[in-house]
Amino acid sequence: MCREDPLSPPLILGAGPAGCAAAIVLAEAGRAPILIDRDASVGDALCGGLMSWQTVANLRALGVDAEGLGAHRVERLALFADYRSAQARLPDAAWGLSRHALDTGLRERALAVGAQLEIDRARSLAPGMIEGERREWRSDSIFLATGKHDVRGESRPREAADPALGLRVRLPAHPDLARLIGDAIELHLFDGAYAGIVLQEDGSANVCLALRKSRLAREGGPLDLLNALAERHPAFAERWRHASESPVIDTIGSVPYGWIADGTDPGLYRLGDQAAVIPSLAGEGMGIAIASGQSAAQAYLAGKGATDWQREFSRRAARPVKIAEAIWKAAETPALAKFGLSAAALLPALATMAMRASRI
Repeated sequence: MCREDPLSPPLILGAGPAGCAAAIVLAEAGRAPILIDRDASVGDALCGGLMSWQTVANLRALGVDAEGLGAHRVERLALFADYRSAQARLPDAAWGLSRHALDTGLRERALAVGAQLEIDRARSLAPGMIEGERREWRSDSIFLATGKHDVRGESRPREAADPALGLRVRLPAHPDLARLIGDAIELHLFDGAYAGIVLQEDGSANVCLALRKSRLAREGGPLDLLNALAERHPAFAERWRHASESPVIDTIGSVPYGWIADGTDPGLYRLGDQAAVIPSLAGEGMGIAIASGQSAAQAYLAGKGATDWQREFSRRAARPVKIAEAIWKAAETPALAKFGLSAAALLPALATMAMRASRI
């Protein structure tokens, strides 16, 4: 049975994948949600250039066709560490798609089915209220979907002694680059860092790195780091030589990988990275975003409160997040990375099992 009519329409703070997924479910049920985002135009967020088979199925249920958006089909996992490499088939096809294309498709779908978009920048969040630069927004139900960016009043703990950082750079489309990467999602494992590389819908390669702050400090800066990695790792060098002369490098600091929200305030549904932050090497960030948006909206429509739903979703996210966190810690340790790569080369099914186990 659906809940009683709220005092005002549900508010969704953040029009990324998690927020739009919730908006689509709510709008299709006639709840007329209000999406609040700081940008009128769709950007190209740093994280989330790969979608698993499960994520694509969830998108399809929302009325969004990833392949129709031009997504690049991915069939293999390719691992690289120093001079070693290994490959494994994915359990099912994944897809490389830029966040600009994905977010555009989701936003258009949300607005088409009845969501309302408002442009405002949130200053703070309090029970039942979002304080924006334009005005105050009030509702008894708020969906927090601001990704890796916190809002004052609902910050996540950041206590790591050596915090994780994220870097992203795009390599322009080139036939040699397409030949090198092909239908693979590549993971290049380094000391204190790893890089994921996948082709996008326009033929460019999305290169995302997760690394420790100490590793970046040792090299001096993002470009210095990337050049140093290319000097020491032949497979990465083959890809990096296609970088433009002055590449644009996007960065994000202090990412709380492994954090899961096991509680929330009444009326506040925490979605996406505000619900659980899975290490990016799992390729399941978009999976958690879409799944949490769908699940929270369905819970709201069924009359389930935010605190009960958040506890349930934290249990659901625990296994993939913990598995991905263990793989991440092994991947950034050279000896363990080489052992894992050798095991994957001998028994590719082990890598396939790990990929399946880290889905939401």
